[in-house]
Amino acid sequence: MSRYRIQPLEFTGLKTVPLQERGGKVKVEHFAQPYAGRGGVLALLNSMPRLLAADVLRAVLEAIFEARSRRKPIVWGLGGHVIKTGLAPVLADLMDRGFATAFAMNGSAAIHDFEIALAGHTSEDVEAALPDGRFGVAEETGRELNNAIAAGNRLALGAGEALGRFLDAMYSTTSDGARPEPAIVVRYPDKSLLWRAFQAQVPVTVHIAIGTDTPHVHPRVDPAALGMSSHRDFRLFCALVRELDEGGVYLNVGSAVVLPEVFLKALSAVRNLGYRVENFTTVNLDFLQHYRPRVNVLERPHVRGGQGLSLTGHHEIMIPLLAACLTELDEPNAG
Repeated sequence: MSRYRIQPLEFTGLKTVPLQERGGKVKVEHFAQPYAGRGGVLALLNSMPRLLAADVLRAVLEAIFEARSRRKPIVWGLGGHVIKTGLAPVLADLMDRGFATAFAMNGSAAIHDFEIALAGHTSEDVEAALPDGRFGVAEETGRELNNAIAAGNRLALGAGEALGRFLDAMYSTTSDGARPEPAIVVRYPDKSLLWRAFQAQVPVTVHIAIGTDTPHVHPRVDPAALGMSSHRDFRLFCALVRELDEGGVYLNVGSAVVLPEVFLKALSAVRNLGYRVENFTTVNLDFLQHYRPRVNVLERPHVRGGQGLSLTGHHEIMIPLLAACLTELDEPNAG
């Protein structure tokens, strides 16, 4: 017999309700269907449950497709991991189809893209190079990226346009033989989002935090040019954010700190200047959901309406899946 003064509660008088009357949030009509092995990626999407992340994916697709049909901006904010997992060609194709009208990069994304254009590889082995200080000191990367930004700044260009302009100029020099021995050879321009966007006249902004990127320690660094060109890009980004009102889409993909902070400041500045930016969609797509993307991208911007959508997954899987769905929806006979 228990020594406790208090005894277990009796449930004999508890009131129950019929299961049918109670209902439920999950119904059989929401269930997944086995994929039949044909019909393409949209058939796979349609076979997924009508629940949770599968419905979020559908909502993201709907927002992007609707924004394009209404000629509203679709701005992709990109962290470095997105570029170094080989997704620039996929993003460039989305741009060509009208599903990306501008890109914002942190410094890491721009560096990876720049190196890929030059050499066809990026992402050094940090653990191997750090002990003796060889990490982050690739000569061509530091020299040419800093030269490109400084040259662009003299022309009053932002860092994104300056880098695209440099790659275009060096590729033209290399390919047409105008200069027998160019200072640098751009071997893979078609794999560079900076170059592809420059060719298409699609804005790219680069948001540089001094000290976070390897070219900032190169002897050729021009801190004034970095700051001026990045601030010019911030003001350009503000102009892009201004146009999100009533149906635009902003996607934060793979940036946990810099771009969520940049986005929130840009939105506040634009509203402060008297522009109405409401009822738009924001998306955070990352393999971890961090604090700043959640509050700065998904929650705080939508106090007056709109929606914030969160997708969790690896960029190298989720972005091709998203792009494949948009591509099939873009086809006249899509299912």
